[in-house]
Amino acid sequence: STAKKVGLPVPLPVMRAMVKLGNDICLARRRRRISQESLAERLGTSVSTIHRMEKGSGHTPLLVLARALHVFSELPRLENLLDTAKDDVGLTLMDEQLPQRIRAPRNGLNGAL
Repeated sequence: STAKKVGLPVPLPVMRAMVKLGNDICLARRRRRISQESLAERLGTSVSTIHRMEKGSGHTPLLVLARALHVFSELPRLENLLDTAKDDVGLTLMDEQLPQRIRAPRNGLNGAL
């Protein structure tokens, strides 16, 4: 038998972020005088998906959110959410793994190619 998959509870900060994003998308759509029907057509999805997205549903596919950001000319912000060049924690962890010193190769080329 197949066991029913139980989802993890959604942390409150995640839920708040989703609701804020949904509200912001709704406001951006209304400011541009775009109907939910028109946005759904532009995103290739249903009006009910637009409604759920604007309410902050955690079940909205990332692709739909990305398409919405594209419509509102905000896709670059998604592209740079986790800019690895600015990932202080990741860079610190990598730096901790660097060798303390590097020895010259035994063949005397000193790293020359």
